[in-house]
Amino acid sequence: MKDLAGKHIVLGLTGGIACYKSAELCRLLIKSGATVQVVMTAGAEQFITSVTMQALSQRPVVLSQWDAREANNMAHINLSREADACLIAPCSADFVAKLAHGQAGDLLSLMCLARPANAVPLLIAPAMNREMWAHPATQRNMAQVAADGAVLLGVGRGDQACGETGDGRMLEPYELLEDLIAFFQPKVLADQHVLVTAGPTYEAIDPVRGITNLSSGKMGFAIARAAREAGAEVTLVAGPVGLPTPRGVHRVDVRSASNMLAAVMDTAPVASIFIATAAVADWRPEHASEQKIKKDASGATPVLSFVENQDILATLAQSPRAQSGALFCVGFAAESHDLMANAQAKRLRKGVPLLVGNIGPATFGRDDNALLLVDERGVVELARDSKLSLARQLIANIAFRIRARD
Repeated sequence: MKDLAGKHIVLGLTGGIACYKSAELCRLLIKSGATVQVVMTAGAEQFITSVTMQALSQRPVVLSQWDAREANNMAHINLSREADACLIAPCSADFVAKLAHGQAGDLLSLMCLARPANAVPLLIAPAMNREMWAHPATQRNMAQVAADGAVLLGVGRGDQACGETGDGRMLEPYELLEDLIAFFQPKVLADQHVLVTAGPTYEAIDPVRGITNLSSGKMGFAIARAAREAGAEVTLVAGPVGLPTPRGVHRVDVRSASNMLAAVMDTAPVASIFIATAAVADWRPEHASEQKIKKDASGATPVLSFVENQDILATLAQSPRAQSGALFCVGFAAESHDLMANAQAKRLRKGVPLLVGNIGPATFGRDDNALLLVDERGVVELARDSKLSLARQLIANIAFRIRARD
């Protein structure tokens, strides 16, 4: 997806070993549709060459305020006026201090100071040793930079080039890309808390066997990401899947339907939107064997008896908070046939204002999908697209409904 199509990003590099990550970050920005202008400090040149960054950005790298290529000799003005955002990655402790005190001794700090702050946001990806990161001076400077309007993207934790381990690593390029994409998304769910369930559940038969389904969780994870991009606080309750957690999302891993119900009920009292994307098992074995059920010489077939799982979506939809309008509930229906009829019937049966239908066998495990939005007025089709694109459309639709309700 070209999520940054039409965006022009000034990518600033300051002195630090994390400059090697900036090469991949630049490549990812270009791949996402952005144009990138790299500006490097003298310190950054000690860690990566301008030739590398020029090759990746497809533009000459700007190194000095006195660059003769600028006709008016005002690189600090020209660069910032052309940008949709300035991203400093890596941002060293020294450069954070410069920003905090308004110093402008090099092109990059001068450009940050001269940029029109209301039109060109400044995003900071710090990178430094753990002790430098934790030092009170650095934390004061970071707080001042944030108070002045910069967006702090945080740091990673792990092994550092010095051999120590802790906080202070620059975030990985894909994390910074996701944060930048999220920054540009409309914040239509600001001040909302979205609770999402995703993936299958697993109902044990014995210690090595169980009943599950083919849900990959990709649609639910995409919805969690889209909700976070839209400015919401997001809690994602995930069945047994192997997907990475979207940036900024609080994840709770569960296994069975009863586990999922308990996790959902823990968060439901503070949620304002509930999106039940998970493919929850309707039944579970009445008694799970404590040992593996083995074949014997008689050839007898084991007999399993089942009990019905509590309906998570119906439970929340019928709760006092949902009935009062404090919790907006959205259901999902994964059908194998007669999608429209089954989705309409399920919406009425569950008692939710919005039911999203899709054909399970045509979407399980795939990166794309097609959806039906079913409410009391009828049906709206969302044509086949990537799951993230559909998730953003769904989140925008939910936000519109909440605004109209309020």
